[in-house]
Amino acid sequence: MADLPTEMLAIDPEGPGGPEVLAAVRRPVPAPGPGEVLIKVAAAGVNRPDVLQRRGLYPPPPGAPSIPGLEVAGTVAAAGDGVAAEMFGQPVCALLAGGGYAEYALAPLGQCLPVPAALSMIEAAAMPETLFTVWTNLFERAYASEGETALVHGGTSGIGTMAIALADLFGLRIIVTCGSDAKCRQAEALGAAHAINYSSQDFVEAVKELTGGAGVDIVLDMVGGDYLPRNLECLREEGRHVSIAVQRGAIAEVNLARIMQRRLTLTGSTLRPRSAEFKSLVADELSRAVWPHVEAGKLKPVIDATFPLAEAAEAHRRMEAGEHVGKLVLTI
Repeated sequence: MADLPTEMLAIDPEGPGGPEVLAAVRRPVPAPGPGEVLIKVAAAGVNRPDVLQRRGLYPPPPGAPSIPGLEVAGTVAAAGDGVAAEMFGQPVCALLAGGGYAEYALAPLGQCLPVPAALSMIEAAAMPETLFTVWTNLFERAYASEGETALVHGGTSGIGTMAIALADLFGLRIIVTCGSDAKCRQAEALGAAHAINYSSQDFVEAVKELTGGAGVDIVLDMVGGDYLPRNLECLREEGRHVSIAVQRGAIAEVNLARIMQRRLTLTGSTLRPRSAEFKSLVADELSRAVWPHVEAGKLKPVIDATFPLAEAAEAHRRMEAGEHVGKLVLTI
């Protein structure tokens, strides 16, 4: 602990703007509070909420650092009160409320998971945000169970590729939508049962055809807006719709009578503002239900590209271009 520097490199924009605001600056190394660890960051995942934050559309929750970055992997360099001494030097990955685009980042101990030998630090850094999000929404809010069918929009995104991987482990059939034939083929190669090109096909009609008119049990949606009523048409009776983002808008018009007649469930969640206690409970559940598969090498994230921390702007440009398949990661 005595060898820790007082300053670190970080990406901490002074204000909203384009990718060019993501320049490296010097910032104080944060000090861990009770129950927290300071992680010497080896790699940090890049997620769409980071892009929204950079544009001024998704401010950090109260108490979170202005430095973007919701997931990291590295080694424990210091700890606050209540953290066992055995944690020092341990390789961990962690879900953060912010602060990941830096050489050091704070995380509540409960939001950390060990990095097993089966994962590289780059792979570990690409896991927490999508894993926590897909698990809490697909398996908890939508209570997905073996043998069911789910429709997931954005099949080659970080969320989509994680949903495909978890579906393979837990016996779900996944239908995804993608923006091109090439991406559809990539999603199917990753394990999607079917991929629908929403640029050239009506995904509602395609889902009905693929399910023999029955519809899917679950829709996991990050699009929102005018997709919502169309998503509901894809659901079978007693189907569940889970919203996790609103890329096409937060307002939608739905037919309540149809929802009542078909006994549909509409729900959704946002992860970042939730309490450390809630996220720690999710981490504990993941450590029991999912992490054994990670340790066995059966669950890995799909990595699209890596960039040095100083090139965070290029990572954001790639994400906004929409050409990536899987996760983008910054290396420190």
